[in-house]
Amino acid sequence: MIDQDKEDQEIGKKKISSMGENCLKQEERTYNSQQLSEKLKKERKKELSPQRIRKILKKKDWRWKKTRVSLKGKQKEKESFEYGLRLGGFKGKSYIKMMNWQAEKAEENLKKTGQITVIVLDNYTVHKSKEVEKYLEKWREKGLEFFFISAYSPELNLIESEWHQLKTHELSGRMFEDEYDLALAVMEGIEKRSQRNNCICERFRF
Repeated sequence: MIDQDKEDQEIGKKKISSMGENCLKQEERTYNSQQLSEKLKKERKKELSPQRIRKILKKKDWRWKKTRVSLKGKQKEKESFEYGLRLGGFKGKSYIKMMNWQAEKAEENLKKTGQITVIVLDNYTVHKSKEVEKYLEKWREKGLEFFFISAYSPELNLIESEWHQLKTHELSGRMFEDEYDLALAVMEGIEKRSQRNNCICERFRF
């Protein structure tokens, strides 16, 4: 009886692994472990936790990794969407490079329209670091100002809504082998949303 149970378990694992591979290789959309667990339960009447699925697929050399990319963006409704993307963390030097880019654009805008450009920021440490403070006066002279929202109030920053839409409609339910694949998907998603919203999309290249 015990041997039969083990045999059934092995057969079940093979079916689950095969289904997982098919989802990853053949279907138009991709699945994370939670979604695959629900799909197995619904279509195959097999109950398996997301953690167990990850272990099974890992044995088949399918890698599951935590990925991270950092995004900074500025959106002018119905006109432009400007952003910078880096693999891994977003540190002071990267932030300064991007703000130098925005300062040049702000200076052009100030000359053309007489209007300053305002960047809305949260209280991320880099935004208020001593390294960054050295550049504030220079940026302000070019017409670039900064507005810091209060802590725990992301809804006050309109760009957060765009990130939410990107995650929900362009990235949800997909798996990525590494940060590079995730970054490509993010850029593709931003480009699609910009086309749908009929606005110019520009990415700062570090």
